[in-house]
Amino acid sequence: MYLRGTKNKTMATYECSNCGMAVNASCAKCNQPLEHDILSLDNGSEVQISICRSCEGKIKSPQCCGSDMSCSA
Repeated sequence: MYLRGTKNKTMATYECSNCGMAVNASCAKCNQPLEHDILSLDNGSEVQISICRSCEGKIKSPQCCGSDMSCSA
């Protein structure tokens, strides 16, 4: 697996393309804003994730209306 860092160092905003719901998130462990990033899997596919640059924790992008929310960062 490979993390492809983004140049945008602001809090990631994920938005549902179906209903318009949007979320921002911060790390509960160190209270830092989560940033948008891409995780490249060994099979060549990519997954949107949110990552904490402080503790390096990461989560998959949130879901809404049964689909992954997208981040324009």
